[in-house]
Amino acid sequence: MLHKDIFEELMNEEELEKTVSEIAGRINNDYRDKSLVVVGVLKGSIMFLADLFRKITIDDCQLDFMAASSYGNSAVSSGNVRITKDVDCNVKERDVLIVEDILDTGNTLSFIKEHLLSKGASSVKICTLFDKPARRKKPITADYTGRTIDDLFIVGYGLDYSEHYRNLPYVGVLRSEIYS
Repeated sequence: MLHKDIFEELMNEEELEKTVSEIAGRINNDYRDKSLVVVGVLKGSIMFLADLFRKITIDDCQLDFMAASSYGNSAVSSGNVRITKDVDCNVKERDVLIVEDILDTGNTLSFIKEHLLSKGASSVKICTLFDKPARRKKPITADYTGRTIDDLFIVGYGLDYSEHYRNLPYVGVLRSEIYS
């Protein structure tokens, strides 16, 4: 394992595979016979999204991306969300599923959800691999959640600290001395 000295493993590759399959099964059931746009939030969702999207079996399913941030290169959200890349496809009168790596303060996902609804989406639901409710600042919940975690700083499988550790094939808890 890479970087074992700076974090402890939280979720291994097998656990990730099982969790992604379970979430995909629920999505396939819920969106059967619907027109779905899956919107991945860059960059953190990329690993989760790639694995999840391959397991979605809905015929009328489109993939798009957004990029938004309230963190920059910090470990703490500024609360000011900015969209740096908007969706390219038309979401008007379509069901939209936002896929994100982690639901933390809720600032970014609340902003994105409202943004997509303002573009005329019929519905907007949220799918997140990790939910960290202890840090919530906005009243938002995910419709699909892989795992609820305590207030831990996690990296790997797309999650980063200052653009590092995204490439790890598992998720680990970063030691506080690294980001403090």
